[in-house]
Amino acid sequence: MQKGIIRPILSLMAAIAIGSGFAAELYAQEYESTPVTISKEKLRIGDQVCYSHIVLERQTLFSICQAYNVTLEDIYKYNPSVKEKGLQKNSILRIPVKEAAEELKSEPAAEAASAPLQEVITETEKPQEPGPEAAETSRRIHTVKWYEDLDVIADKYGVTVEAIMKANGLKGRKLSRRQQLVIPAPGEVIEIETEEITEPVADNQVSIQTDTVQIADTVVKEEKKGLADFLFPKKETSLSLLLPFKATGSTSSTGNMDFYSGVLMAVYDMAEEGYDTQLNVYDTAGGKMPVTKERLEDSDIVIGPVSPTEISQAFETGPDAKAIVSPLDQRALSLVESYRAMIQAPTPHYVLYNDLIAWIKEDMDFSDRLLVISEKGAKQTETVVEMKAAIDSSGLEYKPLSYSILEGRNVTGSLEYLMTESGTNRVYIASDSEAFVNDVVRNLNVMIHKKYEVVLYAPSRIRNYETIEVENFHNASLHISAGYHIDYDDARVQEFLLKYRALFNTEPTQFAFQGYDLASYFIELNARYGSRWYERLDEADKSMLQSTFRFRRDGNGGYVNTGVRRIIYGEDWSVKKIR
Repeated sequence: MQKGIIRPILSLMAAIAIGSGFAAELYAQEYESTPVTISKEKLRIGDQVCYSHIVLERQTLFSICQAYNVTLEDIYKYNPSVKEKGLQKNSILRIPVKEAAEELKSEPAAEAASAPLQEVITETEKPQEPGPEAAETSRRIHTVKWYEDLDVIADKYGVTVEAIMKANGLKGRKLSRRQQLVIPAPGEVIEIETEEITEPVADNQVSIQTDTVQIADTVVKEEKKGLADFLFPKKETSLSLLLPFKATGSTSSTGNMDFYSGVLMAVYDMAEEGYDTQLNVYDTAGGKMPVTKERLEDSDIVIGPVSPTEISQAFETGPDAKAIVSPLDQRALSLVESYRAMIQAPTPHYVLYNDLIAWIKEDMDFSDRLLVISEKGAKQTETVVEMKAAIDSSGLEYKPLSYSILEGRNVTGSLEYLMTESGTNRVYIASDSEAFVNDVVRNLNVMIHKKYEVVLYAPSRIRNYETIEVENFHNASLHISAGYHIDYDDARVQEFLLKYRALFNTEPTQFAFQGYDLASYFIELNARYGSRWYERLDEADKSMLQSTFRFRRDGNGGYVNTGVRRIIYGEDWSVKKIR
């Protein structure tokens, strides 16, 4: 898909549907909104005079209400669809004029001429077309503002997008800030060059030759679009974000707000790449599902909710949703087999354990020895069972060692008996107890000082154990199979950090990285493959800033991310991602 023909402007709206609307906290973020100018156009609806306001990009209900001095209920009364669907860019709001009768009586004639009052009518007279001289003299120069796109500019001057593109020789819809555009006169005929069609073409079939792409014998169902719309298609992704922000409570969810900030960054960056996104945000705190069936099923992508219960509720609300992405919770994996349209983004633990064992297989030499260490008498948690199952099903030969933490001070003799001096001792710890893992790592460092060559293999959670000295990880050449890892030497990560700090005046958390990765990945996927992107998911492996996405279908159920990053702690204090 050519990025040049996709609108590069960000269409962002927060359509929070939790009773009376999203809490003020979300609107009060440090986010630059488009200024609201009072419309000069008025119309009468029954006995009420209303402004006719065109919604621009990044304008919010909050800012519009403030500018017109009305309440949300006033807007909902005359625009009932807004309460259900939220604001839509380029849509027209009817905003009641306060004390309209008195204002109209006192309006000077000159002001009334500049702001005409019109009855709502179903037909309009065809305006007289200006002559060539009038058209030439009425051409104007417009300087593009940061929040404007061709649709907004065309509507402002009462001309078509195609006319502006022709007058300025534009080949795509992307504009740059402060770019100057020639605005043709209203009614001026702008010819669009197309190749002559010499053969009769059947209805709804188009054969077009351009410089870069040929479309032949393609059935195009364009009942409302003309040839110009086909030549200059609009590509927009509808993304719904459902997270428990807890915005109405005294304590908001910091992690989820960070995730949302990452999504905002992704939407902005993808707009710079030419991928337009309509973002709808919903607060699911308290088990609410403040989104309609129509909104869920019309969305190209739904990210969230988080908990398994809320995800099930989302599928019940919108059973025909294209795809619902589980963004954060490992426990939601249990739902994948039940919902074919579900996508589990966090890499499951069993995938990480299996990759760790596969890594050991790849590294093992004939002179090496594998030791599997577990805690004696410990509770067999689900994690421990999965870790042992991974090693037992691998076919690898290993030396088992099981001891209690109270025996830790006397275990070095057993380690010396099991270890080899001629090769590498590769150690796999089958435990999720921080105290026990800490004791094993301490004993391994004792063996390293005794000149045994040791390499430790462990799941990624070991990095979060605060009682273990990081130096011991480097001494043991720790190998980790992780679902998340940020390489701060990556140029993409460095660019993200600079932008995030500049925009939010803080450091991004792992939640912010996850929000950015998921949003940018799925927006690009939808832009590349269109509404059928879900069918191409297993062909779209990609390494992002924090995660690697490698989605595979789980039997007859949904998709599971099997992407893994391999990390090595080097003796030189380096932490390197090798895959």
